[in-house]
Amino acid sequence: MRVRDLNWIQLEDYLERDDRVVLPLGSTEQHAYLSLETDNILAERVSVEAAEPLGVPVLPVLPYGLTPTFAAVYPGSPTLKLETYAALLRELLDSLYSQGFRRFLLVNGHGGNTPAGPLAREWAADHPDAQAIFHSWWTGPKVREVALAIDPEYSHANWGENFPWTRLPGVDAPTERKPMLDEAAYLVAGPEQLRDVIGDGSFGGLYRRDDEEMLRIWQTGVEEVRGLLESGWRRG
Repeated sequence: MRVRDLNWIQLEDYLERDDRVVLPLGSTEQHAYLSLETDNILAERVSVEAAEPLGVPVLPVLPYGLTPTFAAVYPGSPTLKLETYAALLRELLDSLYSQGFRRFLLVNGHGGNTPAGPLAREWAADHPDAQAIFHSWWTGPKVREVALAIDPEYSHANWGENFPWTRLPGVDAPTERKPMLDEAAYLVAGPEQLRDVIGDGSFGGLYRRDDEEMLRIWQTGVEEVRGLLESGWRRG
């Protein structure tokens, strides 16, 4: 359940019987022909669909993350500094902890946010009575198994993120397969070379696949997040 649909009295009542909460982590950044908010849309939606049957509250998605390379050359891709992002997450966890939450599931939708994983473990180590799980939903083992069986070219801003809810009205992506990203060139590219390396922003492959395939991936992602909420916590 989204916290936007609750008031503080209802949430206080919830805390009398449960201490779980979900924080979706996203990024506002270029996704070729898809929405600039693709990572935000996916992280929050998969969290809500997973948590709804369990009655676990889902906070609004954190819409800014770590995307320094895109920020330099793609309009609409703001980034935070690593130290700012780390401080922000720590302060959010500290604040929620002080209110009585003890089990935190951070559902990530952006590859650049992976430093939040060790940060969550570090924070939890400093709070022995709390737990913090970091989960990048699209790289979960079950999701990857389904996605790679459909098409091994599963990457940024290509078919792997092209869901009905990340498309823009009236915007048609190319129908041909784009050559896959030259990863070696990408890793060393500075801002002045980046647009030459990735062009429209897709990392390659098809831009879109059949919606039936996409919904199979999506449902797997929802179930994987729900499984963590139900039984991903340590015992005792």
